[in-house]
Amino acid sequence: MDPKPRAARPSYRPADKLNGKVALVTGGDSGIGRAVCHHFALEGATVAFTYVSGQEDKDAADTFNMLKEVKTAHAKEPIKIGVDLGYDENCKKVVDEVVKAYGQIDILVNNAAEQHPVPSIEDLEPDQLERVFRTNIFSMFFLVRHALKHMKEGSCIINSTSVNAYKGNATLLDYTSTKGAIVSFTRGLALQLVKRGIRVNGVAPGPIWTPLIPASVTSDKSIEHFGEHVLMGRAGQPDEVAPSYVFLASEDSSYFTGQVLHPNGGTIVNA
Repeated sequence: MDPKPRAARPSYRPADKLNGKVALVTGGDSGIGRAVCHHFALEGATVAFTYVSGQEDKDAADTFNMLKEVKTAHAKEPIKIGVDLGYDENCKKVVDEVVKAYGQIDILVNNAAEQHPVPSIEDLEPDQLERVFRTNIFSMFFLVRHALKHMKEGSCIINSTSVNAYKGNATLLDYTSTKGAIVSFTRGLALQLVKRGIRVNGVAPGPIWTPLIPASVTSDKSIEHFGEHVLMGRAGQPDEVAPSYVFLASEDSSYFTGQVLHPNGGTIVNA
C-alpha cells in the first residue's frame, strides 16, 4: 500500500497504562488490529493476536516482530495464532492457547472482520452472507463465552463496530448489518456483565486507511478519494484509532460501559 498505514506515530507517549495485563486481539495482523496490538504492547501489556492462516502470514509475522521490539521488560513474549474464528471450536482453541501461555485474559478485543462489496441484495449469495456473519459477529459470541471463564473483575471487552452501523452502506449490506449487530451485542453484554465487574465497550471507526480498503474496493478512483467525504476531508490512520482502545482498556475509562467511541473524522452519528 502507498502510503503504508501507520501503526504508531513517534509522538505517542506510553504511560504503563496496561502494565501486567494480558490482551487477546483478533484480526491483529494489520490495519487497526496491528495498531491496537502495538499500542497495547507500548503500554506494557502482554499481547496475543489472531490472523487468517495463509492469507495473512506475512502481515502476522511483521506484527509479531513489531511487538517483540516494543515489548516492555515485565511483559511476556507475544504469540500469534492462525485461525478461522467463524467456528466455536476454533475460538475455544484460541482462548485455551492464550490461557495456557499466560494464565489469564484481562482484555479481549473482538476486531476480526471481512467485507465484500455487492451492489444489490439480489446479488448477495447465501454463502457470503453466512461467511461474513460468522467472521464478524458469531466469532464475538464464541470468543466471549469461552474467554469469560478466565476473566476476572476489572477485565474488559472491546468490540470493533463501524460508522456504517449508524449511517448504512448500500454496497456493504451484510458487513453493515453485522456492525449494527455488534453495537447491540455490546450494549446487551455490558448489561449482563456489569455485576461481574467486567466492562464492555466498542469503537466505531470511520474511513481508516487499512489493507481492507484496497482489498475490497474495486475502483481505483474510489481508493484515490477514500475518506474525502468526512468533515476532516481525509481518511484516518490506524494510529489515530488505537488510542481509543487503549483508553477503553485502561482504568482511565473506569466509568464507561455499554458505550461506543467514534474516531471518524467528524461524521455526526447521534449515538
